[in-house]
Amino acid sequence: MQGKLTVAELEEKAIELKTKLLTLCGTYAGVVHIGGDLSAADIFTALYQYGLNVDPKDIMMPTRDRFILSKGHAAVCMYITMAIRGFFDFDEIVKTYGQLGSAYGMHPCKVQLPGVECSSGSLGHGLSMAVGMALSARTKKQTNRVFCLMGDGETCEGSVWEAAQTGSSYKLGNLVALIDRNKQLMSSFSEAGDITLEPYADKWAAFGWNTVVVDGHNMADLVKAIDNLPAVDSDKPTALVCETIKGHGVSFMEKVIGWHAGSLSEEDMNKAIAEVSAGRGA
Repeated sequence: MQGKLTVAELEEKAIELKTKLLTLCGTYAGVVHIGGDLSAADIFTALYQYGLNVDPKDIMMPTRDRFILSKGHAAVCMYITMAIRGFFDFDEIVKTYGQLGSAYGMHPCKVQLPGVECSSGSLGHGLSMAVGMALSARTKKQTNRVFCLMGDGETCEGSVWEAAQTGSSYKLGNLVALIDRNKQLMSSFSEAGDITLEPYADKWAAFGWNTVVVDGHNMADLVKAIDNLPAVDSDKPTALVCETIKGHGVSFMEKVIGWHAGSLSEEDMNKAIAEVSAGRGA
């Protein structure tokens, strides 16, 4: 098991993740969901490099924390984060990503890739699965946590709020939902169209969740939120509402609807990598 990294070390890991994401986006012969990957990259880093009790050398460790990626289109961000942690080989991801029969599909598949806790991608389902895992752990008196990362767009779905109510009703203090609150859907902005989500954090609090709003691009804030999670045996699930920017760190991608998914030319790839590298310590 690795020791706890410092905030500065985690920031370097996040830069590494973003650089590798952009490299893939510039070399893969297809589109990558790069906008939402970049909005969630710091969250992934804080989880896999700091918050999650997991061991790449013992992927089925009974006491491990479980992680559910509900926004399954961000799978490649998870793969690369896990590769940086030591689960997978980054070069193999680049070589096979998105190909027929590859373990590294556009959405995660636990059958294809050991170390992935569940197959996902149909939006709005992840929190329900996480509630089931958390309830199972509580019933078995296990001490692990269950983390679930969602996009804010998928929380338009009623299944999310049914799961939120269930998690609260069963007093699942071992359950943590993280929401990538970038305020963008695939083809619109969530607060400027027919669907508005505000007051967003208040909704989670009204469903009985311990609710914390955090800057999803500030590593120190993310670490603090993880360190301050209530005890596993507490009686309230926690929602970390992570305020983020879609396409974060790349000037021509930030808050641009067209960069929900896309591919990069070599020139734009180099420009984007230079920009995220220049953001060190920001």
